[in-house]
Formats: sequence, C-alpha cells, structure tokens
Amino acid sequence: MPRFSADHILETVLRTPIVPVFFHADAAYATRIVQACYDGGLRVFEFTNRGTQAFDVFGELVKFVRENCPELLLGIGTIYTAADAERFIEAGADFVVQPCITAEVAEACRRHQTPWMPGTMTVREVYEATQLGAALVKIFPGNVVGPGFIKSLRGPMPSVPLMVTGGVEPTTESLREWFGAGVNVVGMGSQLFKNDDPAALKQLLTDLLAFLPTLRK
Repeated sequence: MPRFSADHILETVLRTPIVPVFFHADAAYATRIVQACYDGGLRVFEFTNRGTQAFDVFGELVKFVRENCPELLLGIGTIYTAADAERFIEAGADFVVQPCITAEVAEACRRHQTPWMPGTMTVREVYEATQLGAALVKIFPGNVVGPGFIKSLRGPMPSVPLMVTGGVEPTTESLREWFGAGVNVVGMGSQLFKNDDPAALKQLLTDLLAFLPTLRK
C-alpha cells in the first residue's frame, strides 16, 4: 500500500507548490540537498532517473527521507516505461513524473495507486493526460511554450491542476509571472541548485515559500 493517499499527495503539492527536480550520482550529496529543501519548507521532491546510478541513489534517498523527513513526498521523474515506473514504485516512489505521456506508465501507476504526472506541450496532450488519469499535468518545457500558453489554456481548461517545469527561475519575479499566468505548481531544476551551500538553499526556499501567499491576495 502507498504511504500516502492520492488526495493527500495532491493537497501537499498544491500547498507547497515548489518542486525541486534533481539528480546527483552521489547519495551523500543528494541527501544533503533533500534535507536542505525539507528544512526550507518544501514537502515534495522529484529525483530524476537520469543516470546509471539513479536507482541505487533513489533507494538511499527513500531510507533517508523516511528516517529524517517523514512529511516529504519523494517522487521519481524521467520515467518512460511501465517497467521503470513499477521498479521505482516498489522502491518507494510516492509519485511518478514523465517528460511525456505513455499510456502504459499511466496504467502502471493506476494499478499501484500512485499519482501520475505526465509532461505535455499541447492542448490535446493536456486533455489526453486528464483522460488517462493524471493527478497533475506537467507543462514541459515551460521555457518553450511560455506563460502565454498557460493563460490561453486556462480558458478552455480552467480547473486542470498544472505544474510547469523548465524556464522557472528561483526568483519572486519568475514566480509572479508563472503563477500569475495560471499554473498551480512550479518545478525547478538546475536554476535552483546553482549555489552549492545547503544553508543558502534552505534560506532561498524559505523566502520563496513566504512570498507565494502574496500572489493569492
């Protein structure tokens, strides 16, 4: 059985709507990053399946999170096949993120009651994702489609939970632009990890999370 219900996961993502998108082949370094993000107030973290050591590092992160960051949702990204989805779900992934849509991954996640978050780039793909059971739809790459696409999409699809990844910077200006366009969640990759200091990362995230409520006033 999953650690958390699908409803709890979606509620948590929407409540703390900054999701780090991160990979590193060194488990010790990865745990320091996870801890800094947790200490900074984040409760959702996407580790990406982008290297030969990804599965082993992910297993170490699962153990670390359950012992040290009990409220953190740890998901796996860059998943293309049902076999990989199932392997990481069995290893402890709380959710699965794709850069694209594949029905076989959607079905694997459904069988395991694990939230599925596919990547999309067109209105048709967003619709297809909702029909296949996406808990949240990722718009990717955000730097290509731009905030204008989100604004236009909100006309015919006002209530689909959207996360944009790619092109989001860890600044108040960038957050204002994307949340103002209508996204619910932002994913941040390399832009978030330019500074190698965990204390600085913690403070940056604390400040960004404190800023977000001002966008809803």
